[in-house]
Amino acid sequence: MLDLYPAGTRLELGALTFTAEDIIRFASTFDPQPFHIDAEAAKSYVFGGLCASGWHTCAGWMKNFVAFWDAATLRLKSTGTDAPRLGPSPGFSELQWLKPVYAGDTVTYFMTPIETRRMPGTKGYMVISALCEGFNQKGEPVLRFNSNIIEFPEPEDLPA
Repeated sequence: MLDLYPAGTRLELGALTFTAEDIIRFASTFDPQPFHIDAEAAKSYVFGGLCASGWHTCAGWMKNFVAFWDAATLRLKSTGTDAPRLGPSPGFSELQWLKPVYAGDTVTYFMTPIETRRMPGTKGYMVISALCEGFNQKGEPVLRFNSNIIEFPEPEDLPA
């Protein structure tokens, strides 16, 4: 991946607008706290209004990353180039929800590759470390975490 996007290259992955309906639907299933599922009750909590679950904002990042990578893969294929095979993630760290995401907010997501390193004990597998972020429509950071993504070699590139 670093062959395509050198370390430090900030990639804009896409954006997601959080509607009240989407916030309530996601939270009702995955994070049913009053400030995520009841607009009236949310007014009496620290956030002052209905806001998205932090997990919802993370899911938005993932949705946009997958769409970005699918488009990049198709673009590369159209030029006769094979895209690196990515996924899954062996984990993330330093997850921060920096600011509430309210109904009507649009979050734009980014990923900045930092480094690639070989996975010990594997045949050609690499781990890409990246800074992942989301900013609301005012340019305020709302989400930040460090992620790792496995890059798999093509089967024909595996050592014997």
